[in-house]
Amino acid sequence: MTVQCVIFDCDGVLVDSEPPTLSLLRDDLEAHGLPLAMADIERDYTGLLMENVAKKARAAGADLPEDWVPRFYEKMFARLGDGVPLMEGIEEVLDQLDGASIAYCVASNGPDAKMEITLGAHPALYERLKGRIHSAHRHNTAKPDPDLLLIAAKAAGVAPENCVMVDDSPSGCIAARRAGIRCFGFDPSGDGARLGGEGAEHLADLRDLPARIGL
Repeated sequence: MTVQCVIFDCDGVLVDSEPPTLSLLRDDLEAHGLPLAMADIERDYTGLLMENVAKKARAAGADLPEDWVPRFYEKMFARLGDGVPLMEGIEEVLDQLDGASIAYCVASNGPDAKMEITLGAHPALYERLKGRIHSAHRHNTAKPDPDLLLIAAKAAGVAPENCVMVDDSPSGCIAARRAGIRCFGFDPSGDGARLGGEGAEHLADLRDLPARIGL
């Protein structure tokens, strides 16, 4: 397989936005009657649409108001507005992809407004990604369904079998498998087993990606 396009998830892959978001979620769910350990939050809620987070939390016993999703987004945007760092090595990786004329894009379950905050805090990165960001909210389809990745591949003009996906959540790895796209499960602090169970290849350091795809 010749890799012609790399599809990146956003949160936890391009920007280190998962820790503040998941910490906020843990505190919010506890305030609504569902105390969870951070490990449970990371395992069960990472990568989900907020609407699905709400459904899952209510099923587990959280007493969430009907307008919880938009209210939580307001809190999230305020927290992320304090700034989140880029994931280590991502700019080097994009430089190498540019040098090899390999396309890249973003496919995220997050809304465009969230990525404007997190990616927009890094103007050089945001500028090079403009026009290549695909949000589940805009396309009305979300991982683990494969359609968001297929939309991203089509926009890049690349067949799915010539794409790779980099994602840190089970939902993204499942979407890649369903789309017929080779997937790297980005897990810098673990052994990759959780994402490997969904068919992803363990990637512990983004800077290893170019070599893994043959550059």
